[in-house]
Parts: sequence; C-alpha cells; structure tokens
Amino acid sequence: MVTVDTRGFSCPVPLLMVQEEIKKTDPAQLAVLTDAPCAVENIQRFAHHNGYDFTALESGDEWTLTLRKK
Repeated sequence: MVTVDTRGFSCPVPLLMVQEEIKKTDPAQLAVLTDAPCAVENIQRFAHHNGYDFTALESGDEWTLTLRKK
C-alpha cells in the first residue's frame, strides 16, 4: 500500500499531494496521514467523486485515511 504523509500541511496541499500520488502511481489502495481536519473532508469528497471507498481512523489530533478503488 502506498502512503502519503501530509502531516504539517494545511489545505489544499494534502489534497493536491493525494491527487499527485494517484496520478503518478494509480494505486489500488492509498493511506493518507494527516493532521488537518479540513483535509479529511476534502479527501473524502475527492475519493467519493473518483471511485474510491473511504475510511478514516482518528487518533488524537491525527487521522489515517484509507482510499480503496471500488
């Protein structure tokens, strides 16, 4: 599984990083580490509009997002 670490970046940078990784590697599954609450919402929206299932696990002030191709 490919992992994109977006911690320390604020929106829209995390979403742009995810879009770039998907364009570059076209992974079947992608994990995203983030500490930006707005990134969770933006990446979730992106996932649903682009054929990915989306899950989010919160741990303190950070999230691990998982995108899986449908």
